[in-house]
Amino acid sequence: MTSKESIDIEVQIREPDSSESISDQIDDLTNSWDAPDNKENPRNWSALKKACHIIPVSLLCLSVTAGSSMITPGAFAIARKFHVSHTAALLPLSLFVLGLAIGPVLGAPISETRGRGIVYKVSMPLYMLFILGAGFSDSFAGLLVCRTLAAIAGAPCLAIGAGTVADLFEPSSMAAPGALVVMAPFLGPCLGPVIGGFAATYTEYRWTQWSTIFLALAAYILVLPTQETHRKVLLKRKAQRMGLPPPEPELPPREAIKMLLTITLFRPIRMLVSEPIVLLYSLYNAFTFSVLFAFFEAYPFVFMGEYGFNIWQYGLTFLGIGLGVILGALGAVVVDLTVYQKFVRKGGDRIKNKGPEQRLYIGMIGDLCLPIG
Repeated sequence: MTSKESIDIEVQIREPDSSESISDQIDDLTNSWDAPDNKENPRNWSALKKACHIIPVSLLCLSVTAGSSMITPGAFAIARKFHVSHTAALLPLSLFVLGLAIGPVLGAPISETRGRGIVYKVSMPLYMLFILGAGFSDSFAGLLVCRTLAAIAGAPCLAIGAGTVADLFEPSSMAAPGALVVMAPFLGPCLGPVIGGFAATYTEYRWTQWSTIFLALAAYILVLPTQETHRKVLLKRKAQRMGLPPPEPELPPREAIKMLLTITLFRPIRMLVSEPIVLLYSLYNAFTFSVLFAFFEAYPFVFMGEYGFNIWQYGLTFLGIGLGVILGALGAVVVDLTVYQKFVRKGGDRIKNKGPEQRLYIGMIGDLCLPIG
């Protein structure tokens, strides 16, 4: 046997051992990640550090949804400037809400592969630039286009905010931080008319857009120091530092596009059609959201037309809805402590089979309060 043949045989023998060693290291990396003493795992961070990641994200969500309604007190000025009807002047609000539905479809898949941080830190500057364009627009069409694109750019934070909560907390302890992240997008539309009412009364409607940028910029500055929280991305980075291949290899571009179409786009549609709980819950949320945004068009006719309020006084009427949003979030925490946590403490298969339904009681209470309100 020649020395070359001997070397080839030796390599063939060693290769499986080397491969097995790398596989073992990857398994050790994945298994050790969930250890309670692993400070790289966001779920093991201190309560203060978690708060420093949840609060900025909540404020980011609040700033985007506040931007949706902040322009409504300026609808009368928009109608005069562009010579359109009052109904047409409300299109900057309506198209913004449409953009909020489109943005998450694009942002959520990116956050699952590239991380939460890059979505927050890239989408928000685009959002502010489009709002800037809306403020400087000298045509009604330009205003509508910029507002729609701004919503698409700003909406991803609304979709992945819940993902950040899931990165930081165990499912059994997500109620309080989850309530904060859910409260913020609903509190934003209530604060928007309050700020926009003063801006439209004492300046011009363009200041509703400048105020939107100031609010978004303040939230964005708080987000900049935050770290990545997504488990998959953090494991990949640690594997790279250790010289290991990623635990979950990246798909080729063609396969990634196929996965985007089949899982991200078509699977939610299929679930919406085939899963009754998803369909009914989506209809419930859509209805409550539509009622909230219908107020932005109805309140001026009621409070300005019937009660003689001026623009900034009409904006203050939304503080009542804001108070209701805060009470709803507190109610969710109370229901979690009094119902769900008791269920968790009993443990066993019962929590796996019937635990999630215990979180729906706050929705049932809200379902009764909505028509009363």
